[in-house]
Amino acid sequence: MEFLLLVLVIALIGGMVVVSRQRAAAQRRELDDAKAEARRWVERLGGQVVNLIGTNEAAKQALADASERYTAAGSQMEQANTAAQCRLATQTAMEGLYYVRAARVAMDMDPGPELPDLNGQRHAGSVTEERDVEVQGHDYMASPRPGNRTPHYYPGGMVAGRPVPQGWYSEPWWKPALVAGAWGVGSALLFGAMFSGMAGVAAAAAVSDMGGLDGVGDLAGASDMDSIGDIGTDFGGDMGGFDFGGSDFDF
Repeated sequence: MEFLLLVLVIALIGGMVVVSRQRAAAQRRELDDAKAEARRWVERLGGQVVNLIGTNEAAKQALADASERYTAAGSQMEQANTAAQCRLATQTAMEGLYYVRAARVAMDMDPGPELPDLNGQRHAGSVTEERDVEVQGHDYMASPRPGNRTPHYYPGGMVAGRPVPQGWYSEPWWKPALVAGAWGVGSALLFGAMFSGMAGVAAAAAVSDMGGLDGVGDLAGASDMDSIGDIGTDFGGDMGGFDFGGSDFDF
């Protein structure tokens, strides 16, 4: 009886060892595959960044953003020890390629092959019409096309938990939230003014989500700035003076 029990224990331990080795091998294969996929996208982005030269402000700005994404993706690749970290590098490289496409569009070139959707991009939607708004005494523009007044491109996606539509803008007003990981209270004013009623944009949901921030209230679908009320704060709160592309603005 004791011998039989010993055999069963040995068999159980042996089975656990086999399963553990199989799991480890599967994880290694997954990591190797994820690294290869990430490397493919990073190298593709690098080739575009090296070979393209911007011929106008919008293209130069988009290529500068693509170059920044290339640097970030390379750094993420070097530090990646898991498949999830490799997928993050892949996502970053894809973002860079969206900026490359934007630069090509700005230079009236063939944008190249379609790219996979970025995380949150479809939910965020796209700018479908020209908008020129004033928020807290500051002018902001959005457009579906690049222009002298809208040289800053964003590929669309979630920034600090809220959707920013794909499009061209007068300035990168989303970057302070991208850096700090949080939106200021006054950002609800900009979302409401710039995107309310625009087809294909998830701004109503974004503004609604901000309703609980420090008593802003429910601003979903607000198109009349007077109806928002006097929040009494500078746009975005005070998160310090970030400098993006030579334009200083406090959020």
